[in-house]
Amino acid sequence: MSIRKGKKAVKNVPLFHDEVKTRHHILLTPTAWQRLQQRAKDQGISVSELIERWAMD
Repeated sequence: MSIRKGKKAVKNVPLFHDEVKTRHHILLTPTAWQRLQQRAKDQGISVSELIERWAMD
């Protein structure tokens, strides 16, 4: 299941947001990382997108 709905990914062109995502680093326990991965998988999105949505809520 794709959430892009016909949108093609192009480098440095945002698909879902008004700005391009940049790389950041966070440190997590293995358990927290596994839980984030599972929640993202359940929603059909990436961990990055899961965190982005949580932060913007």
